[in-house]
Amino acid sequence: MTKYTELSTLGEFGLIDHLTSSIHIKNPSTVKGVGDDAAVLDYGNKKILVSTDMLIQGIHFDLTYTPLKHLGYKAVAVNASDIYAMNGTPRQIVVSLAISNHFSVESLEELYAGMYIACEEYGIDLVGGDTTSSKTGLCINITILGEAGESEIVYRNTAKENQLICVSGNLGAAYMGLQLLEREKVVFQDNQQSQPDFAGNEYILERQLKPEARKDIIAALKEKNIRPTAMIDISDGLASEILHICKDSRVGCNIYEEKIPIDYQTFKMAEELNMNATVCALSGGEDYELLFTAPLDQYDMLTALPDISVIGHTTNISEGCSMTTRDGNTFELKAQGWTNFAPAAPTEKKGNEK
Repeated sequence: MTKYTELSTLGEFGLIDHLTSSIHIKNPSTVKGVGDDAAVLDYGNKKILVSTDMLIQGIHFDLTYTPLKHLGYKAVAVNASDIYAMNGTPRQIVVSLAISNHFSVESLEELYAGMYIACEEYGIDLVGGDTTSSKTGLCINITILGEAGESEIVYRNTAKENQLICVSGNLGAAYMGLQLLEREKVVFQDNQQSQPDFAGNEYILERQLKPEARKDIIAALKEKNIRPTAMIDISDGLASEILHICKDSRVGCNIYEEKIPIDYQTFKMAEELNMNATVCALSGGEDYELLFTAPLDQYDMLTALPDISVIGHTTNISEGCSMTTRDGNTFELKAQGWTNFAPAAPTEKKGNEK
């Protein structure tokens, strides 16, 4: 009798490792395949970066509270974030949609309007795609192409011991925005005459519904001639992304809770929902900030730049991955964010499939 393995026993990243472990690169133009924010292809003076991301209704977004224009913008922005995480420049996208007959032409015009606005923001051309029918709702798949010089590309597996760990922006806000939307959805389902109470929480809602890819951070680093030694975007939560860099680079790390940047609205909503804001920053996901490592001698330059925080340092792999809390205790750092294929999975966004 054949024994079948449930997807939940492997999880998203375990499944990817399992399915791709036997891949053998055949073409010399393939510089980097599975295992980073984007694949890297060699076609002359510039290296081509390729990434893809899929959004499924009911898994990654809920149209009860997600405007289609915002969804279109977000679909493009999260793909652009993958290219920036490689220190590259996004150039083109192709868009594929699976659509149910519940959608009108006008609703899809709204979706594409958001995509076009994002394409203007990030200098991206929409150059093609595909549409098909769906029986279960809306599915959006975007493949993005970017470019970078060979010496500019930054991978996940190139961090070294005794380097700074840095992050852009602040963390946990998108997850708190999601929790607020879910709370108000429950209230609305119980009483459809009620109006959602979003006053004072506009920032965390925007971080969930209309995240931005951090092209400004890439531009600021290049202006100061700072090239990160390793980099990744934060789609699955800070802890998960740090562990990706450490695993791939074969280093350990120590980060400091008091150094993790968290916005006031995030703290306030976490307190209101009886949640820990640090846990939300570590495991919430969908922030699409940039996490990167850099040499120690660049500390002064990095801390002088706006919206960049130094939150820790890399160590020898033998020291493991840990976080020092505000009260001085040290704990092992664990990833507890989004896990695809888990039983009773939540509805927030998964990370990139790489």
